[in-house]
Amino acid sequence: MAGTSKGEHRIGLLNGFAAYGMWGLVPLFWPLMKPAGAMEILAHRMVWSLVFVAAALVFVRRWAWAGELLRQPRRLGLIALAAAVITVNWGVYIWAVNAGHVVEASLGYFINPLVTIAMGVLLLKERLRPVQWAAVGVGFAAVVVLTVGYGQPPWISLCLAFSFAIYGLVKKKVGLGGVESLAAETAIQFLPALGYLIWLSAHGGATFTTDGPGHAALLASTGIVTALPLVCFGAAAIRVPLSTLGLLQYLAPVFQFVLGILYFHEEMPPERWAGFALVWIALILLTWNAMRSARRARVVARSAAAVPTAATTPAGAATAES
Repeated sequence: MAGTSKGEHRIGLLNGFAAYGMWGLVPLFWPLMKPAGAMEILAHRMVWSLVFVAAALVFVRRWAWAGELLRQPRRLGLIALAAAVITVNWGVYIWAVNAGHVVEASLGYFINPLVTIAMGVLLLKERLRPVQWAAVGVGFAAVVVLTVGYGQPPWISLCLAFSFAIYGLVKKKVGLGGVESLAAETAIQFLPALGYLIWLSAHGGATFTTDGPGHAALLASTGIVTALPLVCFGAAAIRVPLSTLGLLQYLAPVFQFVLGILYFHEEMPPERWAGFALVWIALILLTWNAMRSARRARVVARSAAAVPTAATTPAGAATAES
C-alpha cells in the first residue's frame, strides 16, 4: 500500500509539473500563430478546444453530467458567466504575449492569489489572518510601485488577475470537474466563435485557409494546448495535497517571467524589479502561512487519531494486570 501511495504521489507530481510547465511555456506558442491576429487565434482556441475535449469525453464515456447540467438553469447561467470571463482572460493573454507584454502578463498570475484573497474578503466576507492581511498590503504596494514604473496601472496584469480570480470563484460554485467544465464553457463559446471565423473568412481576413497547412494545423492545435494541461492538472489534483499544488502554481508565472526577460528580451527597469520583488515577498508570506496552516492541520489530525488509542490503552493494561 505504501509503495502504491508513493507511486501515485509521484505520478501526481509529474502531472502537476507537466500542467504548470505547459502553462508556463505557452508564451512560446502564441507567436507561432502569426500572421493570425489575437481575435482569430482566440476564436480558433474556442472551437478546437471543444472538438478536442468532446472527443476525449466520448472516448472515456463521461457524459452523464451533461444531462444533469441541462436541467439546472442556475448552474447553466454560472457556466455562461465562466465562459464570458475566461474569454476575456484568454483574449487579453494572447494579445499581451503577441504584443510583447509577456512579463506584464506573468505578473497577472503572480498577483492572482492576492486578488483571490481580496475577493474572498469583499464578496464572501472571509476573515484573514494577520499574515494574509500583510501579504495583501504588500501586494497593493507592489501595484502602486508598478504603476509608477509603467506610468499607468498595469492593466494587463490586473485584467488577467481579476478575470482569473472571478473565473475560479464561479467555477467553485458550479462544482464541475476541469475537463467537463471546459467542455460546457467551450460549448457556449462555440457558435459565436465559429460565426466570427465565418465572418472573418467572408471578409478576407482569415488566415486558416490562406497560409498553408502548417499554419492551419497550428491553429487547430490550440485545442490540445488548452485541454492537455487541464487533463494533467486534474490527474495531479487527485494525487497530491492542495498545499503542494499551491506551490506548483507559481511555476507557470516564473517560467513566463523568465521567458519574457531572457527569450523575448523585454525591458525591466529598476522600479519594475522593485514592484516584482514586493509581489514575491507577498507570495512568500502567503506560502509560509499556507504551509504553517497545513502543518498544524496535520498535527491536529494525528492528535485526533491518537485519542482513541490513548483512551483504550489503560483499560487494556488494567485487564492484563488483573
